[in-house]
Amino acid sequence: MSERVVAVIMAAGSSRRFGEQDKRRALLAEGETLLNASFAHAAEVFTHCRVVLRDTETPAHFGLDEHASVIGVAHAERGLGTSLAEAFATLAGDPSLADVQAAAILLGDMPAIRADTLRRVQHMADTAHIIRPRHAGRPGHPVLFGRDFWPALTRLEGDSGARRLIHQHPACYREVEVDDPGILLDIDTPSDLQHLAAPADGGARR
Repeated sequence: MSERVVAVIMAAGSSRRFGEQDKRRALLAEGETLLNASFAHAAEVFTHCRVVLRDTETPAHFGLDEHASVIGVAHAERGLGTSLAEAFATLAGDPSLADVQAAAILLGDMPAIRADTLRRVQHMADTAHIIRPRHAGRPGHPVLFGRDFWPALTRLEGDSGARRLIHQHPACYREVEVDDPGILLDIDTPSDLQHLAAPADGGARR
């Protein structure tokens, strides 16, 4: 595994479309929670992994592996951009990540991304580019931001996420075509859980 990239798994959102149940705790067929499955897939590839939760939450509540490193954010209700800003402020000050060149932003409801896809984009990462996989003409996750972009990420606000940075730096943006529908499959509703089987059969953990 490479130590050049840190995986940042965003899981501080409210998940309103999933209904009354917290989707991060939804159980998959193997008995694993959705969030821990997403974390475990990332941890197979990335030496450094951070899970972003609300600062009032504990990892055990979501069935997270006891070795999961967590970043707690205080203002998740303000939107994804605000959570990213808080998370990257913490990452930038973490001495254990001083040599990391890029961060791969993943979502805590996307456990079907194949390991070979994660390895491929990880190997392309450097400090000066934004890397994103594409399948069937559609960009997906993770999105890798070189360290040069981290200061800008700490200034995000609201719910716009990091899309604005991509639009502002087209010369630094790279998409790589992958044969992996899992990069597009996020779990928004309970019915979405049934679609996990197909990408997983295609090699989610290869």
